[in-house]
Amino acid sequence: MHDFAAAIRTIADYPKPGIRFRDITTLLADPAIFRAAVDTLVAPYKNEDVDHVAGIEARGFILGGALAHQLSAGFVPIRKKGKLPHDTVRVAYSLEYGVDEMEMHRDAVSPGQRVLLTDDLIATGGTAEGAVKLLRELGAEIVAACFVIDLPDLGGRKKLEALGVDVRTLVAFAGH
Repeated sequence: MHDFAAAIRTIADYPKPGIRFRDITTLLADPAIFRAAVDTLVAPYKNEDVDHVAGIEARGFILGGALAHQLSAGFVPIRKKGKLPHDTVRVAYSLEYGVDEMEMHRDAVSPGQRVLLTDDLIATGGTAEGAVKLLRELGAEIVAACFVIDLPDLGGRKKLEALGVDVRTLVAFAGH
């Protein structure tokens, strides 16, 4: 069994005092632990007929590409507004201190397609909830959402589960 928590760097007081930033770049830099993380995240979905993996900008792109490759699925980027060149659908989502918007290409998924959503971390769940809404707006079926890190004290996992989305994570850290 791999110690994923030990592979994640914690940076105190970033981006502001009192926050402990959980940085997965150290996990990504270690070939064995990165492979183990991808293999562990993808294992429950190998027989789920996943059509696409949707990754949330930016670290969700890294994980999503690897998961899509392992599942022989397509990859769908979900980005901050104004970053995609084709016709898009957009949704507002809640941040800890405000609102932002994200979007995806309107033709990225088709009704009935099965999508696995991924990002590096689930905190308050605002970003992931927005991504679920975008995917469902286009008729996608959300197979599950998977993350390396859960910050359960912030309630994001419960928010997604309340939407009927199965959530899987590799490690949980208390606090922010």
